[in-house]
Amino acid sequence: MASGSTARTETRSDARLAAMRGETTLLDWPGRLRLTLRTAGILGLLIVFVPLHYLFRIFAYGSPFPMYFLRYVARVSGARVEIIGTPLRREVFFISNHISWIDILALAGASGTAFVAKYELSQVPVIGWLCSLNCTVFVQRENRLGVAAQINALREALADNWSVTVFPEGTTTDGHSLLPFKSSMLSVLEPPPPGVLVQPVMLDYGEAGEEIGWIGDEGGLNNAKRILARRGTFPVRIHFLEPFSPEEYRGRKAIAAKAREEIQEALLAALDHPLRDFAHTVAPIRYVAPADRAGIPRN
Repeated sequence: MASGSTARTETRSDARLAAMRGETTLLDWPGRLRLTLRTAGILGLLIVFVPLHYLFRIFAYGSPFPMYFLRYVARVSGARVEIIGTPLRREVFFISNHISWIDILALAGASGTAFVAKYELSQVPVIGWLCSLNCTVFVQRENRLGVAAQINALREALADNWSVTVFPEGTTTDGHSLLPFKSSMLSVLEPPPPGVLVQPVMLDYGEAGEEIGWIGDEGGLNNAKRILARRGTFPVRIHFLEPFSPEEYRGRKAIAAKAREEIQEALLAALDHPLRDFAHTVAPIRYVAPADRAGIPRN
């Protein structure tokens, strides 16, 4: 007979696989209660910090309240953030692996960073507005004539937030894989603004990464619901690695390769086992899942 903990693990694993197939996660009443309480907590934080942010901006530039808001939202969501290494505080471009939307809460809460995102995100109601609070740089990758404007937007974000983060994998993984980096997402570093450094960042959720990760055919709303209804807490270890000057590397492809090399080394050390192939095809970076894992749902 299976023990209670084993049964819970099997149930959680079954629910995770169902979510990857795009099925809606059904919650029991304790899960619904946790979801309700955490959602109420996030709304309470929004009510407190958004007015403070706008009030601060009347008198000064560079409001700290988006950082505080995202930091506490991460904690309410169950994340227990641990910072390893020293993040640069200004004129820095963070390049990170990507596991969950929790990454944004954790990184912004730890460093105050803004993020580089595709322009289409700015057109999404509410989400676009929330991104603008943290001075997100919206990039139109097909608009080569607008590079100068994008560089200016980056400089503005650096002046306001002191740092900007990009996730060049182009999607989220399970924390046990590292996809090829899409160097076009580093277009704002070509040429790099004067004095800006690149600092690779490795995010590690430990064993919780497979459950937290937003992968497969799961919808964003279902993923958020699963995490907010989840029992207990989970670790998020943010490893700030050795920074380097982008001027020492010839173009965005070389910058991306250097950052990926550093992140891969740190991820291997944290996992203590080889990285595995990601089991889902990711068209934007032309990644095709291995044929021997074709039975697992794919993007």
